[in-house]
Amino acid sequence: MVFKKMLSAFGVGGPSVDTVLANPNTRPGLTLDGHINLVGGDAPASIEQITVGLVTRVEIEGGDSEYAGIMEFHRMAVSGPLELAPKQQLAIPFQLVVPWETPVTDVYGQRLHGMTMGLRTELAVARAVDKSDLDHVAVHPLPIHERILDAFQALGFRFKHADLERGHIRGVQQTLPFYQEIEFFAAPQYARTVSEVELTFVTSQRGVEVLLECDKRGGFLSAGHDVVGRYAVPHVDADRTDWVQLVDGWLRETTSRYGNLRAHGFGAPHGHGRGHGMGGLVAGTALGVAGGLVAGELIGDAFEGDFGDFGGDFE
Repeated sequence: MVFKKMLSAFGVGGPSVDTVLANPNTRPGLTLDGHINLVGGDAPASIEQITVGLVTRVEIEGGDSEYAGIMEFHRMAVSGPLELAPKQQLAIPFQLVVPWETPVTDVYGQRLHGMTMGLRTELAVARAVDKSDLDHVAVHPLPIHERILDAFQALGFRFKHADLERGHIRGVQQTLPFYQEIEFFAAPQYARTVSEVELTFVTSQRGVEVLLECDKRGGFLSAGHDVVGRYAVPHVDADRTDWVQLVDGWLRETTSRYGNLRAHGFGAPHGHGRGHGMGGLVAGTALGVAGGLVAGELIGDAFEGDFGDFGGDFE
């Protein structure tokens, strides 16, 4: 019996957890519904808490280097303390509200290169190793996101890459500890002056703040530079706007600001004057827990399974 208790403390013969999502596809502001299946182990187990949380990969800048970390950014308790008898089976339903600012991972039925998202289930077991489960989640764009992305495609922009950058954008009401950058190669009509455009959505229940960072090409006698445009649109405008015309106007207005920067002496080469691009708008983010939001928690525990199976994007 003592040996069995020792094995249980190391997770051998202990309870198991498996989360089943009714549908792994969702959108910002909607929910993820499912149930958590528990199966008792060889001995009674005292479960302290069961939680589910959304996790993703975030790029983190530290000094002169940049590295990727796995971050849990939204958590909910599904159950408090309970006793699980040997071999007992329980199914606990849950409904997790997806934050409005949750980044988009899938567009046109395809995963955006560089994006990954999962639902992490954690079973806290008294006097034993905690159990975890990790499930794929696909976050699809809201109608207003789709219209803007459609406009970029119609204008001839080609998708390059997407990632999450840790930090807060100054002047933007932002609740998550990171923001998404969706990068495009410039469309032909902009290619003489712009090499790339980075698109950021900061979404709320009312609408979306759209930030455009245009990477300006440098010439023989002029330096390259980044310029940023910021625009706000409500959700109700999704189906009553000529988005191609509007996005084209945003891009032309944003790139026209480059001349103003040069006139004021901001002509540092690209990569050295990033303070005038998105980098200059980003403020540091404090670590901590508030209102159930696990802000900036980097997850180092080992899940059951392999990150290599998690879309191949955690390698």
